[in-house]
Amino acid sequence: MSRLKTRFEELAKTGRKALIPFITAGDPNPEFTVPMMHAMVEAGADIIELGVPFSDPMADGPVIQRASERALEHHTGLTKVLEFATEFRKKDQQTPVVLMGYLNPIEIMGYEVFANAAQKAEIDGVLTVDLPPEEAEDCVALLKARDIDQIFLLAPNSPVERIRKMNAVGSGYLYYVSLKGVTGAGHLDIDDVKQKLAQIRENTKLPVGVGFGVKNAETAKTVANLADGVVVGSAFISKIEKNLDNPEKAKQQIIKLITSMRQAMDS
Repeated sequence: MSRLKTRFEELAKTGRKALIPFITAGDPNPEFTVPMMHAMVEAGADIIELGVPFSDPMADGPVIQRASERALEHHTGLTKVLEFATEFRKKDQQTPVVLMGYLNPIEIMGYEVFANAAQKAEIDGVLTVDLPPEEAEDCVALLKARDIDQIFLLAPNSPVERIRKMNAVGSGYLYYVSLKGVTGAGHLDIDDVKQKLAQIRENTKLPVGVGFGVKNAETAKTVANLADGVVVGSAFISKIEKNLDNPEKAKQQIIKLITSMRQAMDS
């Protein structure tokens, strides 16, 4: 059984929801990533989404785009990200780690080489933004054979047929993008999220995480009342960007925000 499935089942038994923070690997420097991952877990994170830096992150807003640029300046590619995951596993064998990124680095490495490397690094899930389920069969088969979940994105305008397709092909959880646009843009319309989640739940038994637009403890709590998981990214990356000359200060601010979200979600 995958760590993701185990984690969601454990949370469901206690009536809690998954807090899923995202950071871009290698930002603001390579030495920051693994200690930050451990600190996020200690602060209350249940699953970590580790962003793979990419030169053209089409689904990401300016904040995460700049994070990718900073990480790439430090030569943080897919191989290095897998090394971070391997280092993280030396101290943490329980927390699921999901790689989030784009298809190009995986294609360059080669699907089978990547699948083997991800298994060796004990990656639990892969969320490839620009890989549609209709074209994912080869990648899904290679990952599934290694007990790694392929996670897909759902949008506000995803029709029922597409929800069913992603349910059939994907595993781990479904990631519902609650806004039309890029990461960090706009504000959540909770009524719209509630209506769409009802439709999604009618067509899947997979847990559903909601991301894009969750910026504070209050929003995290509201989303947790509707979804199985709350995904937060730009709010954390902004702390890093505002403290590039003091990464430790950024780390403490991220810990504080995660702690407040965890408390709000559990209250």
